[in-house]
Parts: sequence; structure tokens; C-alpha cells
Amino acid sequence: MASSSSSSRPRTWRYSVFTSFHGPDVRKTFLSHLRKQFSCNGISMFDDQGIERGQIIKPELTQAIGESRISIVVLSEKYASSRWCLDELVEIFKSKEDLGQIVMAVFYGVDPSDVRKQTGVFGTVFNETCAHKTEEERRTWSQALTDVGNIAGEHFFNWYVCFSLVCLNLRFYFSL
Repeated sequence: MASSSSSSRPRTWRYSVFTSFHGPDVRKTFLSHLRKQFSCNGISMFDDQGIERGQIIKPELTQAIGESRISIVVLSEKYASSRWCLDELVEIFKSKEDLGQIVMAVFYGVDPSDVRKQTGVFGTVFNETCAHKTEEERRTWSQALTDVGNIAGEHFFNWYVCFSLVCLNLRFYFSL
């Protein structure tokens, strides 16, 4: 947990929200609507569109994660197919531990239990991603998935309910 002292200044966050997601699953559907909803409500959200994709997490993403008050992890069936997503998730939990960042989870078409235990289709995808990776990488990613799977998150049933619940939770966190 992040330490604080009465003499230190309150932390200033560059972004209200950082989202971690598997682009092909949610970028043009769920995420575009979430981005629009946040924009209409004055909630700043990091936009990764200008970052070149690669094999390792880019410094810009690591920095954006650390500069965001809240991370929302949108877990979809193929989230674990991306090393990029898994590395982001590890960084998010480092920021939670080191900076006290709030982490929220949205389970978009996946069961939290499958994420937590890496079972079902989600587990199959994760195992394929881990093939030819070190045991340390697999263990680190698995722990991050277990941690995010243990978060009481929102289940995606319909657009309106999910957006309403996410926005309600954000309003609560920003009122603290």
C-alpha cells in the first residue's frame, strides 16, 4: 500500500482513468462508448492511439499507468492473448501497490472465475500466450490475472447497465 504523511502534498493525477483492454475485442464497441461517456462527464482517459505497437510495453504506457488515478481493466475472451495486455496488468498492480491506484474490473464476456483460475477459453488463450515464455513471466502474469479476477467487478450484460455502474463507481471514487 502506498504510504502517506500529513506533510506531503496530495498526489496530482494527469489522467482520471487508464484502460487496459484487448483492442480487437472492445476498441470499436464497448471502449468507444465508454470513452464517449467519460468525455461527456469530464473524465480524462489516457488514449493509446498514438503509440506504436511492439513486443514490450512502451515507456509511455508505463508512465500513463502511473499517472492515472484509476485503472479499469476490461477483460475479454482474448485479453490474455496479448503479452502487451498482460504486461500492462502487471504494471497496474505495481501502481496499485506503490501509489494506491484504484483498480476496477469489467468482465466483458468472460467469467471472473475463468480469469482468476485461468480456465475455460480464457485459460486456453493464456496458455497459448505463455508457450515459449519463461516460468517467471508465466507466474507473474498468472498472479496478476488472479488478482484482477478477485476484484468485485462489473459483468457486461448490456451497455446501459455496465456504463451506469462504471460511472457510478467513478463518481464515488472521485468524491473521496
